[in-house]
Amino acid sequence: MDIPWLQSIVQSWQSSLAQGRPPHALMIAGAAGTGKRSAAAWLARQHLGMAMSDLLPQFPLNIPEHADLRWITTPEEKHAIGIDQIRTLVADLSLTSYEGRGKVAVIEPADAMTPNAANSLLKTLEEPPGNTLLILVTDRLGRLPATIYSRCQRLTVRVPTEVEGLAWLQDIQPGVAWAKVLRDAGFAPLAALRDQERIDETDAMSNDFAAIADGRAAPLVVAAKWAKYEPEFVLGWLSRQVQSCITRVTGGESAGVSAVLGDSVLGRIDRRNLFCYLDIINRLRGQAAGSFNVQLTFECLLIDWSNGLQTVMGTE
Repeated sequence: MDIPWLQSIVQSWQSSLAQGRPPHALMIAGAAGTGKRSAAAWLARQHLGMAMSDLLPQFPLNIPEHADLRWITTPEEKHAIGIDQIRTLVADLSLTSYEGRGKVAVIEPADAMTPNAANSLLKTLEEPPGNTLLILVTDRLGRLPATIYSRCQRLTVRVPTEVEGLAWLQDIQPGVAWAKVLRDAGFAPLAALRDQERIDETDAMSNDFAAIADGRAAPLVVAAKWAKYEPEFVLGWLSRQVQSCITRVTGGESAGVSAVLGDSVLGRIDRRNLFCYLDIINRLRGQAAGSFNVQLTFECLLIDWSNGLQTVMGTE
């Protein structure tokens, strides 16, 4: 199925070809759940001249199979792209193209590269061999070294409007009450699809989060419950809720969590520390699994939340 809000990616690519200046290194950035990997797959097919009838990137993601394509991601059971993976990639790209049209390498998520891995990619980004296109996909642009960022042409994937997102989701799964799920997912449709598959958990977490804020639930009890879920699932969900709070208290459009909490609860939260709180959550998301005590971390985060963020873990 077409992903219509990726039209700008298509237009940017076509424009660069028309001007005779196709990029050699692209960075596709934007919120998680907006289809960046589908955009990377579409661009790879275009560069390699693969037969395709799709005018737009497609959902679900279908990674192309081609002798001149290398798709690099985090190995199973790991949370980082290591230097050995990048060294192997660099060596592969130095070889002659099988079909003579050049090569493509997709690295996703690029922000998962270790510092050594990122450094080993720099020379190839600066001077890619032959007709090579490197595509770096990132959900967290701020975690990439400036040396990587500066060597790529940036393409930003926008979050679609609520109307666009709801229409697309209804086409995918008609009859589902998507409005709240989409808002809770930060209006990212692909994230909403994932959340819908776990709607019982996210509904329970929403109730827990609101109950802690107004004193109806104990942080330690809720932390023990949340510790049974995958840390990335909890922290990703929590990050979106706090972003929604920030949007509400700074005068933006209402988002899902604001309706759950209500103005009276939001009014008691220290607005200055909301940003610190979000930064802590996102830094935790970037850490490797096993590098922190999950239940203890959730306890600290939820105790801070119960106190209205008057103090925030790690900021004193």
